[in-house]
Amino acid sequence: MDCGQGGSVIGIVDQGETDSLVDRLTGAVQDVGGSPISGAATELLEADPDRIIAHGNRAVLDLGRTGTTVPILPIDAGPGVRSVSEDSLDSAIDELVSGRFKTAEQCRYTVTVGETDTGVAVSDAMLVTEEPARISEYSIHTKDNRVTQFRADGVVIATPAGSHGYAAAARGPMLAPGTGVVAVPIAQFATDRDSWVLGTGEPVTLRVERDDGPVELLVDNRRCGIVEPGVDVTLTPAMPLQLAVVTESEPYWGNDQ
Repeated sequence: MDCGQGGSVIGIVDQGETDSLVDRLTGAVQDVGGSPISGAATELLEADPDRIIAHGNRAVLDLGRTGTTVPILPIDAGPGVRSVSEDSLDSAIDELVSGRFKTAEQCRYTVTVGETDTGVAVSDAMLVTEEPARISEYSIHTKDNRVTQFRADGVVIATPAGSHGYAAAARGPMLAPGTGVVAVPIAQFATDRDSWVLGTGEPVTLRVERDDGPVELLVDNRRCGIVEPGVDVTLTPAMPLQLAVVTESEPYWGNDQ
């Protein structure tokens, strides 16, 4: 991990493939009196930075999985995340270093399979058959209710940020921040396609009721193993991610076409 000297300690996520951008960010932080450090997400958090700069959606997801509540300034992080364009870095970093920013919460959920902790979902969690076009039966539950049961290739539960991604491609609605999660079947075996918006603040459980082939769990596009029928996959609200919002941050709906 590279370290600098100065005022506020600003972490810069280095994914090993954006050296020129990391150098540019390091210089911009130094120019406004900050102390930049760069490294992988977990390394940065060990150094206890005041704020963090994350380029791209993958860097934001990596930080989100750590459980950190350090304010994060996303750069070009894609739809559903209030990002700053690379063209606006200098003024954005000036506000970040000086503390002249607001924070916006982005929800995240811990994911358990049975009694086993599987990680954190910042965007979505998905159950899907390993082989294409193999229909299985799924159910969705909240704390006190069975919401629905259906046959499909899979099902995705998406946060507001994640609702702009795979869930939208599966014809689910895009959610505003703070509106809970959306459950969307993937290639549902039915004439009418359904989706369900479930309230924020309570756990949501997915279950494979019957499979026609192995069903895999993916959390933020990470493979997390096979889920057997009758085993609960539960998403429980966790401490939200804190995003730094500066003057140059794009509006929440700004990246959607």
